[in-house]
Amino acid sequence: MSTLTHDPGEKVQILDESGDVRDGATVPDLSDDRLLEMYKDMKLARRFDERAVSLQRQGRMGTYPPLSGQEGAQIGSAYALDDEDWLFPSYREHGAALVRGMSLEKTLLYWMGYEQGNKVEDANLFTVAVPIATQIPHATGAAWASKLKDEKKAFLVYFGDGATSEGDFHEGLNFAGVFDTPNVFFCNNNQWAISVPRERQTAAETIAQKAQAYGFEGVQVDGMDPLAVYSVTREAVEKAKNPGDDELRPTLIEAVQYRFGAHTTADDPTVYRDEEEVERWKAKDPIPRMETFLRDTGRLDDEREDAIVDEIEERVADAIDAAEAVERPDPEEMFANVYADMPQRLEEQLEWFERIRADHGDDALLED
Repeated sequence: MSTLTHDPGEKVQILDESGDVRDGATVPDLSDDRLLEMYKDMKLARRFDERAVSLQRQGRMGTYPPLSGQEGAQIGSAYALDDEDWLFPSYREHGAALVRGMSLEKTLLYWMGYEQGNKVEDANLFTVAVPIATQIPHATGAAWASKLKDEKKAFLVYFGDGATSEGDFHEGLNFAGVFDTPNVFFCNNNQWAISVPRERQTAAETIAQKAQAYGFEGVQVDGMDPLAVYSVTREAVEKAKNPGDDELRPTLIEAVQYRFGAHTTADDPTVYRDEEEVERWKAKDPIPRMETFLRDTGRLDDEREDAIVDEIEERVADAIDAAEAVERPDPEEMFANVYADMPQRLEEQLEWFERIRADHGDDALLED
C-alpha cells in the first residue's frame, strides 16, 4: 500500500542543491551498488548526450533532442520501476530508455534516420513518440488493458510541461481517473516548451495540482534530485499496483527541472533564454549533487570515479562506432511501419517516389 500523502504545493526534496541530505529527509533503502549504478547511469546519459550533440554538429546525425540537466529525473524514475512494469517515453528519454534495456547504439540509429533504431526487443518499453502528448492515451489504454487482465503492472509515461496544454493530456488523465488505471504520469517540467515558458502553459500554481481535477493524487518533486525522484516514483508505482481501499491507482508527478541545452539541435535557446537563468539552474545540476552524497557517505572515491569515467568513455565510443558501421537505410523505408495496412494515398506517394527514383536517381528526389 502506498504512503503518498504529499501536498501538491509541496516540492519533495531529499538532497539539497549542495548534495547534502536535508534535515528530516529519508534516503531511499537502496544498496550501495544500486546507488553507484544510478550515479553511473546519470553520468553515462550526460556523456552520451554530449557526444550525440557533437555528432549532429558534425553532420554525422540528424536533429537530436538533448537531455542534459534531466538525468536525475530520468534515471531516478526509471530505477523505481520493477521488471514487469512498462515505460512510455516521449522523445528525450534516452537515459530512461537505457535503464530499461534500450542500447545506446539503437538510440543513435533512430536519430540517424534508421527506423530499426526504434524497434524494441525484450524490454517493457514503448517506442519513441515525437508528436506531443500522443503517448499519454497509449499508456493509459495499455494500463487499462492490464488492469482488465488482473495483472500487477505499473505504466509510467513521460511528457513535458508543454504537453499539458494538449488535449491528449487531459483525455488520458481523465480516463485514468474514471477507470482507475495503474498509471504514473511523469511530467518533466523543464521550464520551456521549445520557446514557450512554463508560465504561458497554465495559470495553475503547479502542474501537479491538475491531478485533483481528475480525482487522483499529484506530487511535485525536485526533478534534479535523483533520490527524491526515485522515492516519489517508487511510491507511485507501488500505489498503481496495490492501491489502498480509499485511493485511486494513478499519480501525476511533476518533476521540476531544467534542460541545459536546446530543445533540439535545430533550436537556438539564446533567442528566448537569459544566460543568467541557465547558470542559475546549472547550480542545481543533479550529477554533482549525487556525487557529493556518494562521497560524503563513503560510497565513492577517486579510484571508483576514474573507473566509472573510463567505462563510460568506452561504452559511448563503442556505441558510436557500432551505429556508424550500420549501412544507411534505404529512403523507401520511410513508407514502412506507418500503418499496419498502407492506405491508398500513401501507396500513391510510394509509387511516385519509386518512379522518380527509377527515372532520375536519388538526387532528383532532393530537387523535388
